[in-house]
Amino acid sequence: MYTHLASCSTTKARLGKLATAHGEIETPIFMPVGTLGTVKAVSQDQLIEQIKAQIILGNTYHLYLRPGCDIISEAGGLHKFIQWNKPILTDSGGYQIFSLSNNRKLEEEGAFFKSHIDGSKHLFTPENVVEIQRILGSDIMMLLDECPPYPSSYEYAKNSMELTHRWAKRGRKHFLETTPRYDHKQFQFGIVQGGTYKDLRIESSKFMADQDFEGIAIGGLSVGEPIPLMYEMTDLNTDYLPKEKARYLMGVGTPENLIESVARGIDMFDCVMPTRNARNGMIFTRYGKVNLRNAKWKNHHEVLDKDFPTDLCNKYTMAYIHHLIKANEILGLALASLHNLTFYLWLMEEIRTQIKKDTFGEWYPKMAKQVDERL
Repeated sequence: MYTHLASCSTTKARLGKLATAHGEIETPIFMPVGTLGTVKAVSQDQLIEQIKAQIILGNTYHLYLRPGCDIISEAGGLHKFIQWNKPILTDSGGYQIFSLSNNRKLEEEGAFFKSHIDGSKHLFTPENVVEIQRILGSDIMMLLDECPPYPSSYEYAKNSMELTHRWAKRGRKHFLETTPRYDHKQFQFGIVQGGTYKDLRIESSKFMADQDFEGIAIGGLSVGEPIPLMYEMTDLNTDYLPKEKARYLMGVGTPENLIESVARGIDMFDCVMPTRNARNGMIFTRYGKVNLRNAKWKNHHEVLDKDFPTDLCNKYTMAYIHHLIKANEILGLALASLHNLTFYLWLMEEIRTQIKKDTFGEWYPKMAKQVDERL
C-alpha cells in the first residue's frame, strides 16, 4: 500500500505514496475532514478542482448515527452516496466516544454510549466497527481505540493502552475474516496510544509495528497537552514504527504543527481546524494567520495576496471580506473555508517539493515560524 520514495537527509521527513482502489495519494498529505459526508462549506467539485484534495476523512460514529448504515448501504457505499470517486479514510469513532465522557461507558466488550442527537443507547465493539466501515466502504478504516484524556495518571494510560491493544487484535481478526461489500479493496490502520508516558508510547509503537496492519496511526495526542510534548511523543513514536508503512498523526493540526510533524516522520494528517477556524474568521496564509474580524481590515481596500490562487486572497478586498465575516454572511464563511483548505493542501505540496529537492531541512524551521505569525 505504502511506497517510500525519498527521505530528507537532515530530518525524518519522507516522501511517499499510498496506493488505493480510488487512486494514489502523495505523502505527506493533509486530509480535509468530511465528518458527515461533507467537508463543511465546500463542494466535492471544489475539493477536487481548486483545493486539490487527494483524500477526505469521514467519521464512523457520526455516519452511523446519521444518516445511518441502511441509507449508505442502499446507496452502494459512502463514495457513491456523496459522489466522491477519490480515496476516503474513516475514523472509528473512538475520539468521539472519548469526547462523550459523561455519556459513555468502556468495558472489555466495547464502548457503550448515548447518541448526542437523541440520547439513544448504542454499543461499539472492535468487530462491529469493522462491519460499519465495511458498509461505508472506505479505502482506509481505523480500529476502535480508547483515547485517554490529558492529563492521565500512569495507571490509567497503561490500562487504556492495553485495552486498545486487546481491541486491536479483535478488530484485526475480524477484518481478516470478512470481505469488502463493494468492488474495491479496503485497508486497516492500527493506532498507537500510551498517553504522554515514554515507556508506554514505545511499548504501543512496538505492539502496533508487530501486527500486520497496512498503516499505523498515532492517537491520543493534540488532546490538550503542551505542543512541545506532542512533538516529543510524535518523534519518539516514529522511531519505533516501520519505515515501510504509512504513519498518520490523528487530529493535527495548525500549519506549524504539520511542518514540524513532517520533520518528525509523519505522512498523514487530518484536522477540523481549516474549516472551523474559517467559520470563526481566521485564515491561514504563507505569511501568517489573519483574524478577518479584526478592525484593522475594515478600511483595507486591497487584496491580501495577489499571487495566491483563492478569490479571498487575490480577488476580493480585505475590507469586503471583513464586512462579510462581521455580518456572518455565508459567502464570507465559504470563501474563508475554501481558502484555508486550499492553503493546507498547497502547504503539503510545498513540503513534498522541499523533501524531493532535499531542501526541507533548511526550509522548515523558518517556514514553521512564518506561518504561525499573526498578521
